[in-house]
Amino acid sequence: MKKLLVFLPLFIFAILAGIFFLQLGKDTQYMPSALIDKPLPNVALVNLETNQIVKNNGLPKGPYLINFWGTWCPACSIEHDYLMALSEQNVPIVGIDYKDETDAAIKWLQDRGNPYTHVLLDELGNFGVDMGVTGAPETFVVDSKGIVVYRHQGVVDATVWKTMKEYFK
Repeated sequence: MKKLLVFLPLFIFAILAGIFFLQLGKDTQYMPSALIDKPLPNVALVNLETNQIVKNNGLPKGPYLINFWGTWCPACSIEHDYLMALSEQNVPIVGIDYKDETDAAIKWLQDRGNPYTHVLLDELGNFGVDMGVTGAPETFVVDSKGIVVYRHQGVVDATVWKTMKEYFK
């Protein structure tokens, strides 16, 4: 029995090493979402430009992106130029100004340009909770049937867009 106890730390080490080995090579940026392959949650947010409430039926009819951003978010500043380039390619992007101040958002878009077909305000973050957002920037692909088909947490750039556009059908 004492001989078995001597080998116990070795067995524990081997088990832990196996677990760590299995985790090697996994995408650390991948964030699963309970919404994948499910309808977009109910939207009822104020449009920044019109002050009108926008619901699901007021969103684009074809596939589109939903991008959660904020003026307080350094990574959102990094991805903004790429979102502008996507909008110039006629990619519809619904911007959700997430937990932000309206005046700051207006100034941000005036200074940097507006890549969004709609800019909706989620000042309290309630819609973000419904979408499972953990921070900004976070971008979702919604297909033409209103189904969430992809989620990306972090900056959207050319490399990320290559993956996203595969879902953009």
